[in-house]
Amino acid sequence: MILRHIPFLKAVFIHSVSAFGGPQGHFGMVMKTFVHRRRDVTEQELLEYNAFCQLLPGASSTQVLTLIGYKRGGIPLAILTLGIWIAPACILMGAFSFLLEFFDSKAMSEGAFKFIQPMAVGFLAFAATRSFKLAIHNNITRIIMMVSTITTYFLFKSPWVFPILLVVGGFVTNLSDKRIPEKAQPVKKIKWANIWLFAFIFLTAGIVSELARKNDWPNRRPLNLFENTYRFGSLVFGGGQVLIPMMYEQYVERPKSPVVIRKNLNKKENVINIERDDFYTGAGIVRAIPGPVFSISSFMGGMAMKDKGTGWQLLGCLIGSVAIFLPSALLVLFFFPIWHNLQRYVIVYRALEGINAVVVGIMVAGTIYMMRDISFIGFHTVSIINIAVIAGTWLLLSFSKIPSPFIVLLCLLLGWLL
Repeated sequence: MILRHIPFLKAVFIHSVSAFGGPQGHFGMVMKTFVHRRRDVTEQELLEYNAFCQLLPGASSTQVLTLIGYKRGGIPLAILTLGIWIAPACILMGAFSFLLEFFDSKAMSEGAFKFIQPMAVGFLAFAATRSFKLAIHNNITRIIMMVSTITTYFLFKSPWVFPILLVVGGFVTNLSDKRIPEKAQPVKKIKWANIWLFAFIFLTAGIVSELARKNDWPNRRPLNLFENTYRFGSLVFGGGQVLIPMMYEQYVERPKSPVVIRKNLNKKENVINIERDDFYTGAGIVRAIPGPVFSISSFMGGMAMKDKGTGWQLLGCLIGSVAIFLPSALLVLFFFPIWHNLQRYVIVYRALEGINAVVVGIMVAGTIYMMRDISFIGFHTVSIINIAVIAGTWLLLSFSKIPSPFIVLLCLLLGWLL
């Protein structure tokens, strides 16, 4: 089975080392690589995978790629896909926790990576235009898309805006009785062990972490780190832009609060505390590397254990890498068969029309939102090149067969030369 899927896994690895721009940019790259070039899934399937993953907490771009692996080869290939996708980013971010003093995130963003953000906007614009042709085909879907675009733009940092819009969009298209599903769709078997394992780990980690804190267990910090990170992966809606502020509150602000200081007074093991400057540096670096933004957890895990020595720091990187992505995998592999089976019912089948329209609106809003931080005003060189990179990326993706990694390399080379 593994040998048969080596070309697919090779494509996943190349994607993992070339997918810049966060989840918004990743979706366009996935569409180019796994839909148009390799044809592992159709555009319709990818759009539905993305809509479904927006309803779940966790790393959405990671969940989408995991589902593509699941479709091709079941749970074994889904797990391999997940591992290959997250490994490069987690290794890089873990290494940065050891080499922090040698890196300047601002200098990196102004060097070879200076045109990565406009490139990511080009990828997202490509995905939005392709999805628009697929999902927007009548007045109600146009209205849903426009409302979703405006709402998402102004509430982009709210973690609940995405699932609420998806539910409302699905409700609106249920007011029509035109669409009827085909009954021949086969039922997928539900793996109940996944949700029980997710709940067991969540509860056990919380209980053990609190017992370790109250009883001042020696070397309890790895247990606290696992609980914190697993909780983030279980509850974060909205991707990295929500995860990073949650981590900031937990690791930078919370240790300074009088309540936490009082609770941990006279205890041998300190609470996890990361310096503000170190946190900001990690948050900047993760934007300049390929792969999932959730890999910042590998960096935070290493920084949380840095004062205990190299071995403990490596353990912290490993805990951060596993605990942040484990909930996403368990949830998506449990709920997807349920979602697939529910599509046989007319109420869910009709809801997909509105859900897909909302996803297109989110893409359009994401494109506009990301453009806010890019220089366009004025006729100086950088502004003109930013516009050219966005337009060029979109044109190459839409009208050429150039693979996504080559477009990324071209933008990196442009940043290095200019």
